[in-house]
Order: sequence, then C-alpha cells, then structure tokens
Amino acid sequence: MSQIILIVLILALAYLMGSIPFGALVARLYKVDITSVGSRNIGATNVLRTLGMLPASLVFAADLLKGFLPVYIASLAGLPPLWMVATGSAAILGHTFSVFLNFSGGRGVATGLGVLLAITPDVFLLVLLLALLIMGFTRYVSLASITCSAVASLAMFLFDKPLPYTIVTSAIAALIIVKHIPNIKRLIDGTERKIGDKT
Repeated sequence: MSQIILIVLILALAYLMGSIPFGALVARLYKVDITSVGSRNIGATNVLRTLGMLPASLVFAADLLKGFLPVYIASLAGLPPLWMVATGSAAILGHTFSVFLNFSGGRGVATGLGVLLAITPDVFLLVLLLALLIMGFTRYVSLASITCSAVASLAMFLFDKPLPYTIVTSAIAALIIVKHIPNIKRLIDGTERKIGDKT
C-alpha cells in the first residue's frame, strides 16, 4: 500500500471516528434526545446538565478516545508530524461537523484533548490541570474550554513543538473559540450556566 493511500484511509477513519455522536448515543439509552434539550449540544457538558455525572463521564471519555485513537494509529503507521496533526484535525472536524448529524455537532474540546494526549502528553497534562483549576474556582466549563484552547496553542510554541503542531493547534483553538461565541456573550452578560446548574 502506498503512503498516499494509507494517509487517505487514516484521515477518513479519523473523520468517521470523530463523527460518532457519543453524546447523542448515550442520551438515547436514557430515552433523551440530547439535541433537543438544554444547549442542544452533544458534548459532555450538556449531558452532565441533562442526565448527570455518570453518562457525562462516559461521553467525555468516549469523545477523548476518538481524538486519541486515530492519532495513535497514525503514529504506529510512522506518519510525520504534519500528518499526525492532520489526522487529529480530521477527528475534531468529524466531531464538530458530524456526517451522522447532518454536519452539525459539538465544540471539539474533549476530542481535542484526546489529540493533545496522543501528540504532546506534556501539553495535555498542562491543559488538563489548568482546566480543572478554572472549573474548580469558577464552575464555568466554557471559560475553561476557551482559556485552555488558547493556552494549548501558546504552549506548543513555548515548548518548541514541531511547527505543524503549533500551526494546526492554533487553527483548532480558533475554531473552538468561534464555536464558543454564544458562551462568551453569556459570560459577559453573567447568564452563563455553571457546573451544577440543571437544564
């Protein structure tokens, strides 16, 4: 198999894995259409507010894994850094624009964390600890997501990671922040929901 065909297959696999709407699937087990309640988002935060900690934890772990696994497969295939982050980007785009949800989806934060875990465990750990601190002090998941997206791209530069990592992480961070614009407006207005607030 030529490397070009291998890359195309891995990118397609990454997108399809990323597209699996685990939030919607887990909520369906509870006879809930997660796309019609709360924020209508398929991510773990909306699942937490709607269904509770256990289903939200399952969704978070599954969304993280679908970012990690394709990149791990790409690393086993010996792909260079550019194609590693391209694979991660495909998984995040799959989550954000899922083929199974008419090209709608979540914001890509948990899946992005999975990609970070695969390519730069040190940046992943930094971002995870920062997210936990922000959520612990403010109880705002959105604030943690926005802040940590920016910090992840900055850390790639400061830690002297391969240039493709820095460029693609910055692009994905921009996408995540854009997807959080409604949350940013609510944070400014003081109407953003906190952890523990029910739908």
